[in-house]
Amino acid sequence: MFTQIQPLRLHFLPPSLQPSSNLRRHQKTHLSCIFYSRLRLFNSLTGVKYKKVGEECKSSGKQEVVVRRAYPFDEIEEKWQLYWEENKTFRTPDEIDTSKPKFYVLDMFPYPSGAGLHVGHPLGYTATDILARLKRMQGFNVLHPMGWDAFGLPAEQYAIETGTHPKLTTLKNIDRFRSQLKLLGFSYDWDREISTTEPEYYKWTQWIFLQLLKRGLAYQAEVPVNWCPALGTVLANEEVVDGLSERGGHPVIRKPMRQWMLKITAYADRLLEDLNDLDWPESVKEMQRNWIGRSEGAEMQFNVVDTDVKITVYTTRPDTIFGATYLVLAPEHVLLPSIVSGSQSKDVEEYKELASRKSELERTELQKEKTGVFSGCYAINPANGKPIPIWVADYVLGSYGTGAIMAVPAHDTRDHEFAMKYNIPVCGVVTPDNGSFSYLEKAYTGEGIIINSSNSTSGLDIDGLPCKAAGSKVIEWLEKTGNGMKKVNFKLRDWLFARQRYWGEPIPVIFLDDTTEGIPISEAELPLTLPELDEFTPTGTGEPPLAKALSWVKTIDPTSGRHARRETNTMPQWAGSCWYDLFLWLNSFYVMLVLFLVPMFFTFHHLCANRYWGPVDVYVGGAEHAVLHLLYARFWHKVLYDIGVVSTKEPFKCVINQGIILGEVQYIAFRDPDGNFVSTDSVDSTGNFCQEIVPEEKACPFVIKSGDSFVLKENTNIRVIARAHKMSKSRGNVINPDDVVLEYGADSLRLYEMFMGPFRDSKTWSTSGIEGVHRFLARVWRLIVGSPSPDGLFKDGTVDLEGEPSMDQLRSLHRCIDKVTEEIEGTRFNTGISAMMEFTNAAYKWDKLPRSVIEAFVLLLSPYAPHMAEELWSRLGHSTSLAYESFPKVNPDYLKESTLVLPVQINGKTRGTIQVEKTCSEEDAFKLASLDSKVSKFLEGKTIKKKIFVPGKILNIILDMKSVKSRVMRLHKCPAEKCILQEEGIVAL
Repeated sequence: MFTQIQPLRLHFLPPSLQPSSNLRRHQKTHLSCIFYSRLRLFNSLTGVKYKKVGEECKSSGKQEVVVRRAYPFDEIEEKWQLYWEENKTFRTPDEIDTSKPKFYVLDMFPYPSGAGLHVGHPLGYTATDILARLKRMQGFNVLHPMGWDAFGLPAEQYAIETGTHPKLTTLKNIDRFRSQLKLLGFSYDWDREISTTEPEYYKWTQWIFLQLLKRGLAYQAEVPVNWCPALGTVLANEEVVDGLSERGGHPVIRKPMRQWMLKITAYADRLLEDLNDLDWPESVKEMQRNWIGRSEGAEMQFNVVDTDVKITVYTTRPDTIFGATYLVLAPEHVLLPSIVSGSQSKDVEEYKELASRKSELERTELQKEKTGVFSGCYAINPANGKPIPIWVADYVLGSYGTGAIMAVPAHDTRDHEFAMKYNIPVCGVVTPDNGSFSYLEKAYTGEGIIINSSNSTSGLDIDGLPCKAAGSKVIEWLEKTGNGMKKVNFKLRDWLFARQRYWGEPIPVIFLDDTTEGIPISEAELPLTLPELDEFTPTGTGEPPLAKALSWVKTIDPTSGRHARRETNTMPQWAGSCWYDLFLWLNSFYVMLVLFLVPMFFTFHHLCANRYWGPVDVYVGGAEHAVLHLLYARFWHKVLYDIGVVSTKEPFKCVINQGIILGEVQYIAFRDPDGNFVSTDSVDSTGNFCQEIVPEEKACPFVIKSGDSFVLKENTNIRVIARAHKMSKSRGNVINPDDVVLEYGADSLRLYEMFMGPFRDSKTWSTSGIEGVHRFLARVWRLIVGSPSPDGLFKDGTVDLEGEPSMDQLRSLHRCIDKVTEEIEGTRFNTGISAMMEFTNAAYKWDKLPRSVIEAFVLLLSPYAPHMAEELWSRLGHSTSLAYESFPKVNPDYLKESTLVLPVQINGKTRGTIQVEKTCSEEDAFKLASLDSKVSKFLEGKTIKKKIFVPGKILNIILDMKSVKSRVMRLHKCPAEKCILQEEGIVAL
């Protein structure tokens, strides 16, 4: 057993080897899951011998150091993690009682990188674990699995750089992540652990793709994509920043390529409508609504002058058709080559090349300067017959609407900026209800009354109509004249479902030689596994790395017997993460193996037959997945619902986004050229100022809080900057959870991450904060086990637990039960911990600790600090784990306040208050008042004339004023008496 005096300091070691309180950078080698690895390292470097407390030291001539712990968390945590694993404590049984309620709680699967976890990752995992442990103890069947979303570009890039096969890297990283998660005591059902890279899993990903293909929801198209030559793959818009790949910073261009697409747009309306029924953060639902982007408007046609070409545009404001003074085509519009004039073709081609280097996000950024080039040709506005110029501009996307717009600069901000830059006419056609408007100064985008919108030749007259009525009339006219029609449009685009990568799911399609028509392989041939490759570098031609596996690519079509070739693109990383919530319904790896080995006896329907578990009750992850991952998962789930595989329309009933844990605060002070500190608000870019960064652990004697600012302690006029950043290796502010566990224990880390602040908010890491919760756990340990002996050893068992609980003890316990239960279920974990701290403070004041009260408190603590709770439960005389013990239930009778604060007056003036029972009599109230020090001094030596007692309201004691007057008369004989009477309020100063 080890004990610790906080903080641990080995003063004989140099600073570079100190186990510093901020737990950063002093150990580069990860030795996870091995307690005292750092102590052994110090031992080997310094020749120092470490011993357990109470062990006899053997004479070896080496210096000996006793390492003390506030409580023996190291032995406790190792012991119970081993117990849980050996006994499969948290395994969900194959056969369950389906009459009981179920609770399916799921974390968004992590991508297992080589860096391992930092302390920001366990925030969400700890929350789901607390919920899972609570529900088990409340009698629910709980499904709480873990897995790895492990396909993707990072592992492939590492393979290219090092020559290591992605599978080996992925398995190594998974082992690292798994060991770290087990170190924290999470109650996962590890028998259900899956990786999206395993053939027995992606067999069913391929099966789902085939179902999409059968229903026309998967198809091939030539589409413009973000192509990164250096990475040799297509990138999503979100993976491109300022024209460079997010990973590696390589140039990205737009180029057309044959791609597999999934028709998610066919489900756009349902994806939008069903959001209303979900218990999700409103911000996430709004992000999905904006991403889907449903709008109602009209499609209309503009004839290109002197050609038979018609350009179709989409607009949400058909009422402004008379204000259209030019058209804009996207640079990638298919009609552009056929209409551009010879004199402008060179300029147009150069502009298209520049636009191809920008991502869609860059092109649509509102703040960027608008650019464009004239095509050299004109189109006819069908409303008034006037020719208007056709421009090419990258703020219009080929993937949205028709890839062309009618530009109305008087009533659209982007069009107005463009028109002002290129001297294009501006024609106002909507006037505000409250008067005139200067359309040349800025665009009026609101509604009002239509003006300048009548033409006898076209037969369209909407002058004087409100905008909405005018829009409806324009649509009627378009449909009557054949110039257009009403149209509902979506910003949502079909899902680009192909990647030029090796490390992904093979697409189960073959192509007959000399054809581009895809033929699905038989379901009986699944899984189509990846071939082994030794070299993963891009081909440089756009062909994926799989094209190098010639023996795998060449195949025979079993139906026709003709030569064929396999699809060499792979699925994107999103594919495997779309449906793992369904695969986890399986009972065990054995069942997965049977499904894999004997597929002819099973269908996907059997795989998901256990509909008892769906949908996921609580799904926890980062807000960065609010749109794409969740939207794609909803799409696949709805397809499976339509074909009868699942019984619910949505996969996730409740989604919760945890906040971000930022690195420790850094304080930045500024010095002038003379070395004097200068206040932040006095610093400007023209001065020669020097920054001085002060880490949080060194700031205490240096920086203090003053109002909303931080200032120097020695000169409060000098303001400094306080800043915390997201944890990242580049900033050097990553904190390894293994280090924290080594010094404070897993329970302390779990407790601190929940105590830092509201679960959904961003929070800043502070080492002093974890020391605080560690001290709390040590107090709980000493309360129940007792204090250590002088040699640092704790006794076996517990302190004496005897007697029946008093009413005050029961009230204290049930207030804690009520608060902890309510706050866990509301994911307000920090306030639940506060309630347990209040209980502990109260318990330290009790003369006796009743066993029933202490046992109930240990059960309350167990979801948060399971290792300590299990050990205390064992020491309380229980032979089995508390994981399935009944969670304490609150008795409302003990929540009712039976006492109140009663004001006590002397001669009508309030002199104090007393705590009394609500049923307290006048006699009892007076006794309590006479014992109160603030009240009793006014009663000493005085005659009480009467008492006025209003139950529950007030006690007023009336003194005999005759005796008081006689005392006043003695003032002349004894001046000291005056001081006493003044204190009692009888004589004015």
